[in-house]
Amino acid sequence: MSKVELGFVPTPRMVAVDRILPSRKAPLGLVTSRKYKQIQASIAEVGLIEPLTVSPMAGVEGSFTLLDGHMRLLALRELGRTEAPCLEALDDEAYTYNNRVNRLSSIQEHYMIRRALERGVAPERLAKALNVDVSHVRKKMNLLDGVCPEACALLEDRQFSAELSRVIRKMKPTRQVECVELLVSANTMTVAYAEALLAATPPELLVAGKKPRKLAGVSKEQMARMEREMSSLQGQYKLVEQNFGQDVLTFVLVRGYLVKLLGNEAISKFLRSRTPEILEQFEAITATASLET
Repeated sequence: MSKVELGFVPTPRMVAVDRILPSRKAPLGLVTSRKYKQIQASIAEVGLIEPLTVSPMAGVEGSFTLLDGHMRLLALRELGRTEAPCLEALDDEAYTYNNRVNRLSSIQEHYMIRRALERGVAPERLAKALNVDVSHVRKKMNLLDGVCPEACALLEDRQFSAELSRVIRKMKPTRQVECVELLVSANTMTVAYAEALLAATPPELLVAGKKPRKLAGVSKEQMARMEREMSSLQGQYKLVEQNFGQDVLTFVLVRGYLVKLLGNEAISKFLRSRTPEILEQFEAITATASLET
């Protein structure tokens, strides 16, 4: 069996910070961004967790070009650190695993925070390392409390606010699943949308068994209409979900047939002279790449 060659030296090495040359200029406003402040606070509290990725500079002994970790390097310099652990790449490509890694979902972050707290890390220290308020850490810790397993499964790869969980847990499990399906299908994981779904939820599907406080500027008639429209929307969504695969197959077959049909010059000429409006529709179908367009 052939061996896969690594693109970097697997053992990190300590490199002087002043011997690492960035491969690109830092964008304006970087040091004031929330992400940079979180990285800087984390390094100051627990040290550098993820090594920098560097490549040796040709003809300059002991100097390296930075391939990945520009914000970390800038934070290290501002904190006065003189050395940094680095992974040495075996070529000078700017591609690294970090360019294609999927960021933590909210549920993965929840599990990591809970694991850290269970191992004795104080919430205050964790909040300091993440550069957030300690109340934010507690909300993340209790993110899934009151949320049914089926809804959690739908949210496991998503990023969403802890306030979204606060809204969802006010509903009963079946309603939670319905609302999360709508949030996911609309690709809108916002608290405002969740609160609209909560407002349109019948009392018997709420945990407390009573309607939430009335939305400002919404009358009883408007609320009742919202409930009817939301119920209709859910029915239409289920119908589309069931028929989508068959519709796509039908579209592909019809489009393929029309491409061949219009490829016949005699037929195209006949349609152009007798029914130009039908020809226009046929041409629009053949030019369509997918149902979304």
